[in-house]
Order: sequence, then C-alpha cells, then structure tokens
Amino acid sequence: MADILFGQSYFLRFDPKLWEAMQPYPPLGTLYAASYIRERGYDVALFDAMLAESEAEWAAAIDREKPRIAVLYEDNFSYLSKMCLLRMRQAAFEMIQMAREQGCEVIVAGSDATDHPDRYLARGARFVLLGEGEVTLGILLDRLTDRTDADFAEIDGLAFVSTNGATVRTPRRPVIRRLDDLPFPAWDLVDVESYRDVWLRHHGYYSMNMVTTRGCPYRCNWCAKPIWGQRYNSRSPENVVAEMAWLKETYRPDHVWFTDDIMGLKPGWLPRFADLAEEREVRIPFKSLHRADLIVRRDSAADLARAGARTVWLGAESGSQRILDAMDKGTRVEQIYEATRRLHDAGVEVGYFLQFGYPSETRADIRKTLRMVRDCRPDDIGVSVSYPLPGTRFHDSVRSQLGVQQNWLDSNDLAMLYRGPYPTSFYRRLHRSVHARFRARKSWDGLRPIMHRPWRARPGDARRAAGLARALIAIPWHRLQLEWEAARPAAARRPSGNRPVILRTGSSE
Repeated sequence: MADILFGQSYFLRFDPKLWEAMQPYPPLGTLYAASYIRERGYDVALFDAMLAESEAEWAAAIDREKPRIAVLYEDNFSYLSKMCLLRMRQAAFEMIQMAREQGCEVIVAGSDATDHPDRYLARGARFVLLGEGEVTLGILLDRLTDRTDADFAEIDGLAFVSTNGATVRTPRRPVIRRLDDLPFPAWDLVDVESYRDVWLRHHGYYSMNMVTTRGCPYRCNWCAKPIWGQRYNSRSPENVVAEMAWLKETYRPDHVWFTDDIMGLKPGWLPRFADLAEEREVRIPFKSLHRADLIVRRDSAADLARAGARTVWLGAESGSQRILDAMDKGTRVEQIYEATRRLHDAGVEVGYFLQFGYPSETRADIRKTLRMVRDCRPDDIGVSVSYPLPGTRFHDSVRSQLGVQQNWLDSNDLAMLYRGPYPTSFYRRLHRSVHARFRARKSWDGLRPIMHRPWRARPGDARRAAGLARALIAIPWHRLQLEWEAARPAAARRPSGNRPVILRTGSSE
C-alpha cells in the first residue's frame, strides 16, 4: 500500500509508429516527481503505462496499492507528452474516472493539462498543476494530508474548481533553478528488467534515459513551452556524471538517451562533462539533441565524441533559409552542413529532425531540404509536419483555421490541422517518399564496398539489396503521387482538423 500512486497516460501500445519501433523509455519526469515526493516523507508507488496493455492495469494498480491520492504526472521531458496526443488524452480521462470511482483524490500534471486545465477538471481531476510540478505537488500534498492548513488559493501553480463552480488558476510558480538539489529519479520503482528484455530482443542493447537540463531559451515560433517557458536551467557536469556512475553500477545500461531540448548550452559545460566522464571512466554511448549553430561556433564535436556521443540529433527542420527564418529558428543552412561534417569527422552519427508544411513553404523549399539530406548524408532522419500547439506564435497565426481536431491522434498522424501549402495526403505521401529515398541511399552506401569485391558480402547484404530494390520501385510511384496531390484544387485542401476524430470510446475530444 502507498500514500501516493503516480502514473502517466502514454501507452506505447496506443501509438502504432512507436510500438513498431519498440524503443520504450520509462516516464522520467514522473520518476523525478515520485523521488521528490518520497524525499518529503510520503510512501509512493508507480504505475508505468509505457509497457502496459491498457487503462485496466491502472485500475488494478489502484486496487492493489489503495492510495488516498492518485497523481497522473506526465513525462514533461518526452516529446511524446509535449505533443498532447488525443489517444493519450482520452486514456488520461479514463484513468481519472477509474481513480475517482475507487475513492481517490486525483491530481494531474503535464503539458496538455497545463494548456487545458478545464478539460481535466471537468473529467474529475480535483487539481491540475500548472507548469513545473514538483514543488507545487509537495505543498499541495501537505495540505491534502493535513500537514498544513494553507488555503488552496494561496498555493502557486494550481488550477481547481472553487465551491461556486468557477475555475481558479493561481499564479505560476517560478521554476526550480538549482537542479543539483533534486534527488535522482526513482528508478527503483521501475521494472527495469522488462525494459532491458524489450531492448535486447529488438535491438541487441539496453538504453536508459537521462536529462541534464530543463527548458530552452530559444524562440522557434512553433515550439510549445507550457512547462518551463523560456527558462533554461542546467545540472552541473559533476552531478550528471555522478548519476551516470550510479546508473552504470546499478543497472548496467549499454546506452543513454539524454532527452534535453538542448544539451550542453552553457559555455564550458560539454568540455567539463567530457573531462569528468573520462576521468571517472563512466563513458556510456549516448544520443542527444543539439543546435547546429552551437556545434559550429563552439567547435564541440570533439568534446561530444570524448564524452561518448554515438548519435547527435540536430533540429535541422528545413534546407531552405527562407523557411528557417520564418520559423525564427536562428540557424543557417550552411551551419547544418558544417555541423554535420564536423560530427562525422569526429566519428559521431548525425540525425536530422525535418519539418514540412510550414506556412508559405513551396515545392522549391521542399527540394532544398531533400538536397540537404542528399548532400549531408545524415545517419538517420525524423520527418514531421508543422504542428500548431497553444502558446506559440505559430498557433496564434493559424488559430482561425483550426477545426474540431486540434491535436494528432498518435505520433504518426501527420494531419495538417490548418490550411497548409498542401493537403494532409500530400505530406503523408511526402513522408513515405523521403524515407524511401533515404533508405535507398543508405542501402546503396552499404553495398558499394562489395560491388567490386562480392566475395566480401555478408548475410545482411542480401537484405540490404532487397531493401534497395523495394525502395527503387517505390520512389517513382511516390513521385507520381506527390505530383497528383500537389495539383489537387485548393477546395480539396481544407484542414484535416475540420473532421472530428472518433476515438475507441466514441469521444470526439
């Protein structure tokens, strides 16, 4: 039994794209909150939805733990939670109802709840935490368990329904600045061996997630920041390396994903981190996200390699400078080229996040992005379309065009929720086309060394050749379909958001 049962509503099984990829990570933000609350003297338990079959397992966890208070605390470090997917929102609504039916007080925290607290309160949550939640949650729990008698209206960072039926929103709480003071995430609450088994079966290694910072100070006008706003705070390299040493000794990961929006932004942070990782012999291969301009200006490729970087993902977005400027991205196309070259020279793989469909994007802009991918040869790509989320300038500019559906159903939806340059069908076809071209080039690069030395072929080369053949057949078909989609009359290009999405329960929320 526990005083507090923590959970979250991202179910890998409800997201077909990520279910196929099968690279699950526990909800790191939830683990931080659980650790923080446990340090305040509460008995806590965790329901981890990531590997669960359905919401029914949440009900079983409540029945088993019999908590007084249930906290749905989403992982604010995961881009999946930041996307506020409709299927996961519906899961949260069902989980709130289940907890209420078993007599629990329900508290909700996360990006979607911060943006839309009224929806969660209407579904039965008693409180919604606005923004960063740990400190607010601790103070609220003290009040709910009679450790204090503070008035709810005096607790910053809170939304709730008053006795007269009105929604009360208290002022936002300042974010935590001294991140080193936070306890490490409560990994002991996680079924680590289940995650290890999934990773080893599907990928041959085991990866864990960490975070070194909170927030991002840059102003890309499509990037939603409901939790930390423009604030950016960083753990010290010493604190991060101490956690890596602990994880290495306790759980033996083969790989780490640093989930930061931007890792190593503070001057001098990456060199110090690399020095400490080498000195303490805790280098673990990792992937992380960085800005191309910082890689170039600070010449940080070598430091990343020294620290153990296996893959660096760049928020490339577009190969068109006009589109990057429209996004307020603050980077130059030539910096993407140069950062990629330096990382490859340092032996680090490079991934590109690409975004299509930004207002005013033309076929010429798209071709520039495809040329950038062809020229730079990144090791991996992620393709998406522009996605308007509340609180962004981009959302404000297209608000009048949004229809009934204002969020994607799952991470592979790719629906154009506003009147983009082309219809949803065009971008879904573009997504397949870009990946087909990318896979063809990767397969060709892998086969070239054996073209004149066939006796050096390995078993995997046959699969690579078959994949190349399939891609070469698909590419012309995708090109024809793209031309047809691009030529559709403007009347056929209404936003997909004008059509309601029907979820499993029949809700069109």
